[in-house]
Amino acid sequence: MVTEHSDAADASALALKILVAGGFGVGKTTLVGAVSEIRPLRTEELLSEAGQLVDDTDGVDQKVTTTVAMDFGRITIRSGLSLYLFGTPGQDRFWFLWDELSQGALGAVVLADTRRLEDCFPAVDYFEHRHIPFVVAVNCFAGARTHGAHDVSRALDLDQGTPVVLCDARDRDSGKEVLIRLVEYAGRMHTARLLDSVG
Repeated sequence: MVTEHSDAADASALALKILVAGGFGVGKTTLVGAVSEIRPLRTEELLSEAGQLVDDTDGVDQKVTTTVAMDFGRITIRSGLSLYLFGTPGQDRFWFLWDELSQGALGAVVLADTRRLEDCFPAVDYFEHRHIPFVVAVNCFAGARTHGAHDVSRALDLDQGTPVVLCDARDRDSGKEVLIRLVEYAGRMHTARLLDSVG
């Protein structure tokens, strides 16, 4: 039986679409899986010899699977606020999917690996050119040299104010903090744009 109270709660619930992007093998599938409260949808396939001819696997030699369409998960940030997470494929040959996936997105997380920082340049450029708010989340891999958020921001030549956070994509709490930072930042950006349009 549905009560008036539950109907009101459902009507006030807000679901936001978030993209999780970045280079090949940076941890997008791992992040979506770590934070999702539902069993994540994954479209992973084994890497093939044919794919090795077109995919740059330098630095991710141990990787045996790849996302060929998207990952999907959901997390409730607080009562009445859920995020639908769409993990993008990292290889150039699947970029045609990004335009469809980005439709209606509040913002994006660009995962970065400081051992291959240049791999996240295309994602940063994509979101900057489309005015989609994003945060850069540096996935801190074991054995990788650590860099501060300011150093990463300078190396990526980010617009002033674009958040850079350090995270562990395997850790639910760390991933949730990244998502909260994104929602706060995207909310401020959308509010500022709205005020500019009426001012």
